Amino acid sequence: MKKKIIPVALILTLAGSMMFTSCIGKFALTNKVLSWNKQVSNKFVNELVFIAFWILPVYEVTSLADLLVINSIEFWSGSNPVACGTKKIDTEHGTYLVKCDGKGYDIIDDTTGQTVRLDFLEEEQTWAVNIDGEEHPFMTFVDENHVKMITPEGDFRVVELSSEGVMAYNAEVATSIHYAMK
Repeated sequence: MKKKIIPVALILTLAGSMMFTSCIGKFALTNKVLSWNKQVSNKFVNELVFIAFWILPVYEVTSLADLLVINSIEFWSGSNPVACGTKKIDTEHGTYLVKCDGKGYDIIDDTTGQTVRLDFLEEEQTWAVNIDGEEHPFMTFVDENHVKMITPEGDFRVVELSSEGVMAYNAEVATSIHYAMK
């Protein structure tokens, strides 16, 4: 009798946690581990780490933590505790703090304190910069292979998400800026 209580309690707890949240969630913890793996080295090392993490059950544990705990917190609070955070980034142009609140990013110049806000407008599938409380879109996802990008003239151009498409857009922007500076 006692042996059946623990498995039954575990099954009821798992079923209850899924029924009461009704939220798929972002699986932020699992995605952070996957993102880290993508930055490790070349594609062969990434594949080896990927396989090792399935064997060691890293992905299984992070997925279970997301499913049972983190996504539930996200559903009830409106923000994902793993997705949030602050990173300090040193560049040749200065040091910046990037704060993520799960809905967008605040980029703060560590020297001047000047802040730029980037928000993802989910309904429009658009990234926008927030200036004085007003959203200014700069990139909209069209489909899996294309985005609409703002040009220096203020209109939008469809860009293919490939090295050729990005290089063509980069050249167009550089040319526009070059002529504008003359």
